[in-house]
Amino acid sequence: MGTTTSKNMQAIGDLKKILSVSAWGFSIVIVSFLFLYIGLRLDEWLGTAPNFMFGLFFLALITTIGRMYQDVWRKKD
Repeated sequence: MGTTTSKNMQAIGDLKKILSVSAWGFSIVIVSFLFLYIGLRLDEWLGTAPNFMFGLFFLALITTIGRMYQDVWRKKD
């Protein structure tokens, strides 16, 4: 009986880790589109080509993927 509870608790802990990491995918999409939209508005306002749009989009990708990597690295141990 004790081993079953221990296995269930471990499975729940593993599930929490998986859900935490998968939430990063949602975060990457939301932040990327938000920065893309802000960059598009800046480009329209300043009359520049897609400079800000691409710049902010890649900035969002790099920062969110970097934060995800740090989070996974901490949870790995």
